[in-house]
Amino acid sequence: MDTRVVRRAETAAASAPAGMLTLEIRPDGRLWAVQGGGEDAGPVWVRRSFPWSEPSRFLSLRDDDDQEVALVQEPAELDAASRHALEQAMREAGFVLEVTRVLEIEEEIEIRHWRVETRQGPRSFQTRLDDWPRALPHGGLLIRDVAGDLYLVANPAALDRNSRALLWAFVD
Repeated sequence: MDTRVVRRAETAAASAPAGMLTLEIRPDGRLWAVQGGGEDAGPVWVRRSFPWSEPSRFLSLRDDDDQEVALVQEPAELDAASRHALEQAMREAGFVLEVTRVLEIEEEIEIRHWRVETRQGPRSFQTRLDDWPRALPHGGLLIRDVAGDLYLVANPAALDRNSRALLWAFVD
C-alpha cells in the first residue's frame, strides 16, 4: 500500500511507502510521528494544506517549531491505528472556537496577544501583527492564531461594549 506521504528533506521532498510513517496519540494527548525503522520524529500537530478544497487530504504534520515533518497526501492509505490517531488530531485541529467576549488585545513588536472568552471557555492566543481578522460574508470575523487555530466572532455588533471597543479597528 502506497501512502502518499511526503517527508521533507533539507532541500527536496521525497515520497515514502505506507510503512514509513506511523502516527499515535501518546499519554500526554499529543500526536506523535514515528518514521520508518522506529525513528521517533516527535510530537506533531496537523495543519490542513488545502482546507477549503480538500479538507481531508494533503495534511501537513508540523513540529513545535512549525517545521513540516511530513505531508500526508491521502490519509486513507495509512494503517488503521495511524489513520485513527490522525483523524482524532484533525478533529481537534479543525475545531473553531466561538468568541463571546474580548477581554484584552495587546500589541508588541510583531505579535498581537488576545485574551478572550469563548463558548468553550477562556482562551489566550497570539496573532502576527500583520495578520488581521478576515471579514466573513455574513458580517462575522474569523481570526487565525499563530498555531493555526480558528476563532470566530459570529456577530461583532452583538458583543458587549468593551469587546466592541477592542475590536473596532478590525470592523468596518
